[in-house]
Amino acid sequence: MATEESSDGGEANEPAEDEESARGDLREAAERLEQEATEVADGFDERIIDLLSWLLDTETRARIYVHLREHPGSTSEEIADGTGLYPSTVREALAELNDEGTVTRRKRESAGAGNNPYEYEAIDPSALVEDAVGQVQSQLNTVFTLDSYLDGDGDDPVGGDAPTDPVSISVETADADPADEER
Repeated sequence: MATEESSDGGEANEPAEDEESARGDLREAAERLEQEATEVADGFDERIIDLLSWLLDTETRARIYVHLREHPGSTSEEIADGTGLYPSTVREALAELNDEGTVTRRKRESAGAGNNPYEYEAIDPSALVEDAVGQVQSQLNTVFTLDSYLDGDGDDPVGGDAPTDPVSISVETADADPADEER
């Protein structure tokens, strides 16, 4: 049975219309997947920022730290541009982070005359964790030895002068050599 083609080419265009519709559906699906992936990544980023905010005291400092891990050697101006923070806020936080040893800085070298701004780099996350663990360990020992302090048997627990430190927390980095642990 033969089918007739309409003078406007209706039947001849149906496969092209179906193909275009399928492409449109694929584009929509790809856009939804991309949007969902972005939302997951943003959610992950926000959880990291929340955790680092706890370790570094503020969200501003956490955002600067993450930016520097992603873009080592950035200047304060580049960090402000990359994080959306005010330049003065970035400079103040960088000064504090540098004083604490969380970031390092060096003058950017350039061939020409003029201003050579500081470039900043964040310490490794393992060093950041080790510092936090030391602080938590000290605080836990203070709580653990509180009765001894209150009874007058121990020294000042806040100063860490308790006779013993019963709480010990160790951190093992992923790149630790198992042979080192046996020694």
